[in-house]
Amino acid sequence: MTLLLLIRHGVNDWVHGRLAGWTPGVQLNAAGKGQALALSERLGDLPISAIYTSPLERCVETATAIAQPRGLALRLVESIGEVRYGEWQGAELKELYKHELWPGVQFYPSGTRFPNGETLGEAQMRMVQALDALRARHPKEIIAVCSHADIIKLAVAYYVGMHLDLFQRLVINPCSLTAIAFERMGPRLLAFNATGSLDHLRPQPEPLADAQAPAEGSEPLGVGQPAAPEPEQGHV
Repeated sequence: MTLLLLIRHGVNDWVHGRLAGWTPGVQLNAAGKGQALALSERLGDLPISAIYTSPLERCVETATAIAQPRGLALRLVESIGEVRYGEWQGAELKELYKHELWPGVQFYPSGTRFPNGETLGEAQMRMVQALDALRARHPKEIIAVCSHADIIKLAVAYYVGMHLDLFQRLVINPCSLTAIAFERMGPRLLAFNATGSLDHLRPQPEPLADAQAPAEGSEPLGVGQPAAPEPEQGHV
């Protein structure tokens, strides 16, 4: 299985106030830097093979806090960058709430284009294509991808089979981690918007072979007793 860790950047002074988009120079504030360091510590000894990041400063700073202690090189990928909001970029959210396109962005994103920007469907497809290409480079490894709230929500909606028009029901907080395992039967959401312990993502030791052997004198499965239920997949 390949494990994909989707990480949102830490908080900055534009969060909840203005739509930063691709505006240059938007960096983590003191709280955001603390969040990034705390996330790096929570990841602990999880064996991350590579870390990819949006080229925007707030993501690069967050990814750097994770990469440096692990001796990993940052790999910048433009196609995992923020949604291209066009003329909305840099605007105050309280003004965008009044815009005639705001209901479409919230309830009909599959059919709404930001003025001189992308549709959310286009953003979703470029993100998914980029993630599929990255995980194909790292079969059976753990990779981290540092990106932005909307684009992570779009990717999660795609992989769990949620219609694009419902993606606004998802919430991705600053410096949260969302983990998706890609198995033979398809993607499995192991963690979503996690800001606490990540211990359940660590690889578990294989059970000893003799631990599976039936006790002496017991009947084998299928002879005189029902089979044990299949263990559940890694759902949350």
